[in-house]
Amino acid sequence: MSKVYFVGAGPGDPELITVKGRKIVEKVDVVIYAGSLVPIEVVNCRKDKAKIYNSASMTLDEVLKVIEKSVAEEKTVARIHTGDPSIYGAIREQIDPLEELGIECEVIPGVSSFTASAAALKKEFTLPDVSQTVICTRVAGRTSVPEDEDLDKLASHKASMAIFLSVGMINEVVKKLKKHYPGSTPAAVVQRASWPEQEILIGTLDDIAQKVEKEKITKTAQILVGNFLGNEYKKSKLYDEKFTHEYRKSKR
Repeated sequence: MSKVYFVGAGPGDPELITVKGRKIVEKVDVVIYAGSLVPIEVVNCRKDKAKIYNSASMTLDEVLKVIEKSVAEEKTVARIHTGDPSIYGAIREQIDPLEELGIECEVIPGVSSFTASAAALKKEFTLPDVSQTVICTRVAGRTSVPEDEDLDKLASHKASMAIFLSVGMINEVVKKLKKHYPGSTPAAVVQRASWPEQEILIGTLDDIAQKVEKEKITKTAQILVGNFLGNEYKKSKLYDEKFTHEYRKSKR
């Protein structure tokens, strides 16, 4: 029986799809891509005879029917999701019914927008004595959030935070965060990370909302918060000349 690949397209730059993901797009018979977030350039490498569907205007049932029909015709399918399909990718609701029908599925990871945003800022989420934890979350909108995962509860950890799908509620986000983080905590908003029109705003919790509103950013943006965005940190022990590990002995 033919196979269905759920492929992470990456954050936007067509070159940020993985080598494995691109090879799959090149070989399959049917491509279904999330056209509202995945640029057409990502799937332009498909075969000339490959059928292509833009799922932006499709329902879940319509997507599943295309996949089921294609597999019944012994065609391979690539279902292309933005970023990494395992983060806010809505793949379980597709994979579970397909596997119940005996259709084999495979997930190919991709570069998430939260890591692409950190890359755009040239920052790392985990710094010695600053933060060793990254929280990926969102605030409740049309999709609810479990009560125990409310942003003001997660903020109590004061970890590095990557907040998805929430820039349109930036004032609410800041209000919740400031219950635990000082107003001087560094914050950044990266809209369309890795796209040609990428925009970066840098500030603190005290002023980031005003900057977002001034630039009229309402969607497709990551909110990053935490002292990892600041300038104070200790160097890691990994390359410290006084540190011994399996591959290198201390020089002192």
